[in-house]
Amino acid sequence: MRWLELDGAVNIRDVGGIPTTDGSTTARNRLLRADNLQDLSSADLGLLVDTIGLDTVVDLRTAHEIDAEGPGPLRVYSRVHHVHHSLLPDGGDDVLLARNRAESGADPGSGNPAEPDRVVAHYLGYVSHRPDSIVGALRAITDTPGAALVHCAAGKDRTGVVTAFALEIAGVDRDAIAADYAATAHRIEAIISRLRGSETYREDIDRKTVDEHRPRAESMERFLTEIDARHGGVHRYLHGHGFTPAEADRLHAKLRD
Repeated sequence: MRWLELDGAVNIRDVGGIPTTDGSTTARNRLLRADNLQDLSSADLGLLVDTIGLDTVVDLRTAHEIDAEGPGPLRVYSRVHHVHHSLLPDGGDDVLLARNRAESGADPGSGNPAEPDRVVAHYLGYVSHRPDSIVGALRAITDTPGAALVHCAAGKDRTGVVTAFALEIAGVDRDAIAADYAATAHRIEAIISRLRGSETYREDIDRKTVDEHRPRAESMERFLTEIDARHGGVHRYLHGHGFTPAEADRLHAKLRD
């Protein structure tokens, strides 16, 4: 796991070097995943832009979050392209309200006696209600000539789903996808501490215990199993919402060594 130790973000890593089903690995410096980028230092900016070659930021937060937090330091770079693809409804005036709306409409019942847990139902809400944003985020990663960075607030749920879909397209082993998702658990205390310092996120964070915030590999495993059962897999789901096989091939090539 290639963690980036930055001054202004605590859950940022390169998803390169992850094993694939055919014995290869994903490529370095092609896709990063991260938490909120509001506090990046000048040294952080230099590492991301000048050393790694970041040129696209895919922001999965709601419009409310972006307005409340204000422009981040990466905005000073005209060569870094920013795209916004929220996975939650943008109509509410509260992040928690939007999250609860997405979760309550997740339609967890699939006819399977073992219903998805609350986290999985939450992720299925993204898939049901914001396929446009999922496809848009993956298309931005595909089209960027250099490194792309996907982020939300904690870099855990919304970022976890989009990253998992990208890694599935890249041919990454399912256990490895789940392990990448669960790796955020190693930083969960630092993530919570950081978000608790923001008025935008404090109330939402304090509604749950640390353990309830902690991601678990089995949640991602079960989520992807549900995607297989309901949609015929990630590839078929994306194709059905306009992400063409040619684009999938390009994303696969981009993320592979």
